[in-house]
Amino acid sequence: MRVVILGSGRGSNAEALLAAQQEGQLGDARVVQIFSDRVAAPILALGPRFGVPAQFLDPGPFKTKFDDAGEERYIEAVRKSAADLVVLAGFMRILKPSFMEAFPQGIINLHPSLLPSFPGLDAIGQAWRRGVKITGCTVHRVTSEVDGGPIIDQAVVQVTSEDTLATVEAKVHAAEHLLLPAVVARLSKQ
Repeated sequence: MRVVILGSGRGSNAEALLAAQQEGQLGDARVVQIFSDRVAAPILALGPRFGVPAQFLDPGPFKTKFDDAGEERYIEAVRKSAADLVVLAGFMRILKPSFMEAFPQGIINLHPSLLPSFPGLDAIGQAWRRGVKITGCTVHRVTSEVDGGPIIDQAVVQVTSEDTLATVEAKVHAAEHLLLPAVVARLSKQ
């Protein structure tokens, strides 16, 4: 299974996937390309480190979505890489139905909460401010509803009285780094 990663930030979840691949833990999955919508995104530095092509693609002028030309650039690039699975790993753009229709084989997203609780931005902060005792992360299929697609798997994180927002963030990120590679490995066997 050929996997393409789309990311906007530092790439810690992409790094977890690539490290799992390097250790032979992704089953039949293989990351073949990384694309970022930010020209200086740290995720792009992972490509040379792990021997995977990594490239900036211009998304257009909007901050949270593609313009038509940007969307077409992404669709063409992902198609050229012959992706069987598109993984959104910290990709901070809302995808239009036309993008999802271009990849009916699957687009998955990793979200830092136990969906359906705390969708959208700052999910960990939302959970922290609400005072939850259990939070975590979710891998779900991408649909036109933001963070509303069918849940594939989740990992639970306990929040204790000793925790701070920073420690909860660290716990959730550690859970993400285990969950995403496990889900990709499992999907590669289906």
